[in-house]
Amino acid sequence: MVDFPVNDADGHITESTEQLRPYLEGKLGERGAWAGRRSYYPEDGWDRSLGGTLGSSVNDPKSWLRIMDEGGMETVILYPTGGLAIGWVREPDFAVALCRAYNNFVHQEFLTVSPRLRAVALLPFQDPPEAVKELRRAVTELGMSGAFAPAVGLRLPLGHPQFHAIYAEAERLGAMVACHATVRGPQFFGADGFDKFVEVHTLSHPVAQMIQLTGMIFEGVPEKYPSLRIGFMEAGCSWLPFWMDRMDEEWSKRKVEAPLCRKKPSDYLRSGQLFFAAEGDEKSVPEVIRRLGNDIIFYASDVPHWDHDFPDNIRELARREDLSVESKRKILYENTRRLYELTPAGSIRPGR
Repeated sequence: MVDFPVNDADGHITESTEQLRPYLEGKLGERGAWAGRRSYYPEDGWDRSLGGTLGSSVNDPKSWLRIMDEGGMETVILYPTGGLAIGWVREPDFAVALCRAYNNFVHQEFLTVSPRLRAVALLPFQDPPEAVKELRRAVTELGMSGAFAPAVGLRLPLGHPQFHAIYAEAERLGAMVACHATVRGPQFFGADGFDKFVEVHTLSHPVAQMIQLTGMIFEGVPEKYPSLRIGFMEAGCSWLPFWMDRMDEEWSKRKVEAPLCRKKPSDYLRSGQLFFAAEGDEKSVPEVIRRLGNDIIFYASDVPHWDHDFPDNIRELARREDLSVESKRKILYENTRRLYELTPAGSIRPGR
């Protein structure tokens, strides 16, 4: 489809409870086993697949490698599916155990199979000191390419100082942090008055990302950790020009309330630290590039979720006449490599 390989910044594993159960350790593992839970994460009851007509399950490495070959992909960065709800797990000790189990599962079942398969680690933000330890273990021992930060579910926004030790450790390790939303908990993003999934899902990801980006910038995360790379997943990028103008206006009048935000919010968005997904048919991508440059926009398949457009979204981006060849190459290949510090064929950089 293009004359260069493609990197997928955000694919998913549809991990099952049965797959995770053997990796749970100690008494919490025993509790999870005898509890007979259908899912270790809070469920919401939404019919995402429209009765099984949309989406699929991909929970083994051979299936993912076959998908990658179909799309001409060099590397995929794998995210969980059930684990997107880790922020809603209220018991800190169980969150710690569940994150360790998921990370061990992904390492053993996927990362050891092929260097083309990469992953981000689940972290128990409910217990920041444990999250720091798990991040260090996941990166240095398991070869993870970054960390997952739940955009929905935690009692505090991701920019809160309580979480800054996690970002400090990620910067020290050279690991990225990925802010990813979920539909669970529509009250978090102002959708609890709706009764249809189409309404809730329309709001969920972009509104949650606006919330988390606002908190991170005004609470000084990119200022304090200038080498930290942060990705905002599955919300597109068209909202960025509007939102950065709004943040700039607020900051210009009330910067006294954001002492750790020492530059205009738009300056941080242009710094190359913050990365955002582009949808294949997202009509405003050229305007985002005009305002922010083409170094911070990346491609993500979202396979195998119900709303993915793979491989058509690669074709759409490759054939667009309103994007330069340079921008297409950066979106489909180079920017994901920079976000995750990948070397060719998905191998990790020396010393990781």
